[in-house]
Amino acid sequence: MSLAIIHSRALVGVEAPAVTVEAHLANGLPSLTLVGLPETSVKESKDRVRSAILNAGFDFPARRITLNLAPADLPKDGGRFDLAIALGILAASGQLPGEALDDLECLGELALSGALRPVQGVLPAALAARASGRTLVVPRANAEEASLASGLKVLAVDHLLELAGHLNGSAPLAAYQARGLPQQPTPYPDLAEVQGQLAAKRALLVAAAGAHNLLLSGPPGTGKTLLASRLPGLLPPLTEAEALEVAAIHSVASQTPLEAWPQRPFRTPHHSASGPALVGGGSRPQPGEITLAHHGVLFLDELPEFDRKVLEVLREPLETGHIVIARARDRVRFPARFQLVAAMNPCPCGYLRDPGGRCRCTPEQVQRYRAKLSGPLLDRIDLHITVARETTSLEASGEPAQTSASVAARVAAARQRQLARQGCTNAALDLPGLRQHCPLRTADRHWLEQACERLGLSLRATHRLLKVARTLADLDEQETIARPHLAEALQYRPGLGA
Repeated sequence: MSLAIIHSRALVGVEAPAVTVEAHLANGLPSLTLVGLPETSVKESKDRVRSAILNAGFDFPARRITLNLAPADLPKDGGRFDLAIALGILAASGQLPGEALDDLECLGELALSGALRPVQGVLPAALAARASGRTLVVPRANAEEASLASGLKVLAVDHLLELAGHLNGSAPLAAYQARGLPQQPTPYPDLAEVQGQLAAKRALLVAAAGAHNLLLSGPPGTGKTLLASRLPGLLPPLTEAEALEVAAIHSVASQTPLEAWPQRPFRTPHHSASGPALVGGGSRPQPGEITLAHHGVLFLDELPEFDRKVLEVLREPLETGHIVIARARDRVRFPARFQLVAAMNPCPCGYLRDPGGRCRCTPEQVQRYRAKLSGPLLDRIDLHITVARETTSLEASGEPAQTSASVAARVAAARQRQLARQGCTNAALDLPGLRQHCPLRTADRHWLEQACERLGLSLRATHRLLKVARTLADLDEQETIARPHLAEALQYRPGLGA
């Protein structure tokens, strides 16, 4: 057989499009031509594959070899196609049976000795291979990650000779058996460890129940970071589909996806982070912090210290749940359905309205500091909470502490009501869903319209206020939104008591 076809997978964003590796041997002077829009690292695979084949004890055909990576318009990079290219050459030259390769998809970088090295982005390829119904061949170091795709047959290989023995029937390989993954390897910090701050804890409950964005404002040392770090522990566990999405993103970003399986991400980028670091980018687009926080929490501490241009790029993903990175050759779409929690000081020194009178900021300085945050961005944050300084006491108060477990139970019940009613969280309601699931009595509607007009709230802010009121009604197990729910939701908008 002078023509062989091998199946593999490329990596574009968090997707793994199919790539067919075609190997053809023809008479003529010995040469090897690689076509199909390969990047430099793929072109270098010719030398790696040649050495791997010879060192594995096979003959490298002294013929004119043409390798085509189809489709031709899909950019291809990395060493992930080495194994498929080597198998194609061996099958085309008759050293391996070509029919045994029809139901396989192969990924792996070859060492000069013929050993297989791990590659990144295996989990998206595993999910795509499962959908196609083929068996996935990966280096052994990637096998545990690939096994996250339940129902997929995975062959873990250490060396090219090992796979050759399986294909010619002399030493068949058994399907890889996963070692089993922990369901919750690291417990989240408990809300009971936070002293006082009852209003802020109530806001955390509302934010978790409806997947709302939250802004905490207050002097240094009042517990803003402490409160934010407790939010992931209040959220419902990830579903299997959500956990696979999160793991696939971390696989693409060259981070081990098994370290926190299946926990919700909690990302805390520093305020010096650039735009590409936050939203993703690069010549070969990579996911940024907002994508790494997909189905989790993105915590931005010292929010006004971020560059304003960096913060403005958050506006689109906060609305759509994804970000599109455009480059000259292609456009890559990354998921970014995250919950934003931000913290800031009330003024540059942080002690505005402090009872000790430590603040020396002028009104102009305070105004300039707050002007770093644009109105459209603040509109997209549903809950604005002032975290006041508590009295200094090292003894626990007599009030029973709210544990994360007890609050999480209320959150789960509220989320269940939302999913049963509308199929999504309240924060994700679109305009038709808002009209259908957030009806108001005539008197309450007129009252809300007057209040929003008096506070100068935009239409977007009004819609988000309604979503918060819907969450408050769900926490109270009420089918309709009442006046107290609207009044509490109004308290979470900026401008009241500022």
